[in-house]
Amino acid sequence: MEKMMRYIDMHCDTLGSALAQKTETFLELDHTMVDGLRLQQAEAGAQFFAMFLPQRNDPDWFGLEEMPPAEALMRKMYDIFRHTMEQCSDRFAAAHNAEELKQNQDAGKISAFLTIENGSLIDGKMDKIREIYDLGVRLVTLTWNDDNCLGHCHSQKPEEMSRGLTGFGKEAVRYMQELGILVDVSHLSDGGFRDVAEASRRSGVPFVASHSNCRALAPATRNLTDAMIRELAECGGVAGLNLEPTFLNEDEMDKVSRIERICDHAMHLIDRGGIECVGLGTDFDGISGEFEISDCTKLPLLFDALRKRGLSEDAVEQIAYQNTARVIRDGMR
Repeated sequence: MEKMMRYIDMHCDTLGSALAQKTETFLELDHTMVDGLRLQQAEAGAQFFAMFLPQRNDPDWFGLEEMPPAEALMRKMYDIFRHTMEQCSDRFAAAHNAEELKQNQDAGKISAFLTIENGSLIDGKMDKIREIYDLGVRLVTLTWNDDNCLGHCHSQKPEEMSRGLTGFGKEAVRYMQELGILVDVSHLSDGGFRDVAEASRRSGVPFVASHSNCRALAPATRNLTDAMIRELAECGGVAGLNLEPTFLNEDEMDKVSRIERICDHAMHLIDRGGIECVGLGTDFDGISGEFEISDCTKLPLLFDALRKRGLSEDAVEQIAYQNTARVIRDGMR
């Protein structure tokens, strides 16, 4: 029987699923990989909830008839997050830093961190960064699958992959780190990764790849090269293991997400960057395929598999919780 372990997951798209289901809270959802009841069952310590803001006109993703402006779409998902915190305050509490994470843990509550996936909403305005900080956002995934005011996204084309942050993007990253917003390089170009790493070295503030795996094992451009893994680790950052088959398997046509393959990526991260750079970033409710870990209650299967790979209990706990808790402590305010 698998052993339960407290964990922190750096990325899920459940707020978008809740919006599509037209629910007021994420407490109980149909056909999703995460909801409030299952987070309790899984004994989650904290879940990062992304407000996904695509630049593309795809209202069907959110069960809408037409695509609203990014600000309006964000507010719809924020309202679901806020209503859940208000109506389920005996189970969940918003967290913005390490102190609140501990307070919630001591009170027996699951911490909910609010994030934005795709910084296009910032629209070249530094004041917008302060605005989302005041809203409670504590992590920004700089790009999604399109370029924006902050920088260039990942690409199959080498010349595009080499492009980095914009001038505004470099200023924005510095400001986010000063405020206490974690900078997330998942979906970013390799050139953008290098620019964020340079900013991190200068500031001493870690950054994360919240839901990215290893490019040496799966060639998806969303994944990290060995050099990037080492640089992320040197800056005190963490990569969150992503359960998407395309980011796990060498053959992009293989649509099965297997526990052993997730372990392969975990062990490769450890080999290249050390145990301290490995965390969880499942991408639940933002991925598709066939899954051995089909929802958050199945995560203990991964922890057991890592133990069978020879990792100590302390090492498994680092991956599940402690490494991300450290980044929260060092990067959020």
